[in-house]
Amino acid sequence: MPLVTPLSPDHDKKTKELAAFFNETLGFCPNSVLTMQHRPAISKAFINLNMAVMENNGRVTSALKRMIGWVSSNAAGCRYCQAHTIRAAERYGADQEQLDHIWEYNTHPAFSDAERVALDFALAASVIPNAVDENIKTKLYNHWNEGEIVEMLGVISLFGYLNRWNDSMGTTVEEGAVESAKKYLTKTGWKKGKHI
Repeated sequence: MPLVTPLSPDHDKKTKELAAFFNETLGFCPNSVLTMQHRPAISKAFINLNMAVMENNGRVTSALKRMIGWVSSNAAGCRYCQAHTIRAAERYGADQEQLDHIWEYNTHPAFSDAERVALDFALAASVIPNAVDENIKTKLYNHWNEGEIVEMLGVISLFGYLNRWNDSMGTTVEEGAVESAKKYLTKTGWKKGKHI
């Protein structure tokens, strides 16, 4: 059972309008946002931040951003966010082989060197203690510009917030996200855990 009960999608009119963004991303409004509505300023600020971070500005594609979110959420251990990010990567056209082999990104041929570096960055930035070092920086600059690196760290940081929110809250994972997680993540041990 979640720590705090999600409110109705109709609870706050402005949150509901902003949350339409998630209908494209996930196909539903996340329970995390419905819980944030207990303080509508938080739900509205979060949705606006999410839209800004996930905006496409070039080569850091929507699918890659969601895979960055997945690696970050996997490092943090948040089952809720793992399910959401793999679902969103699927909905945003991630290559089928990449979805099937996401945790093998370092060696699987479906991933380019630039994608590998982005996902290495996500992992290094998401562990405690933080493992971003000169080696990661050098590799990033071999493939990405500073604006793109900012976009990636925006995704990593957004999921740092969400991982802590959803794991602490015990947010119930929605059926659509469970469906995608079962399709791609059960082979690596994904379970709902506390998010039932």
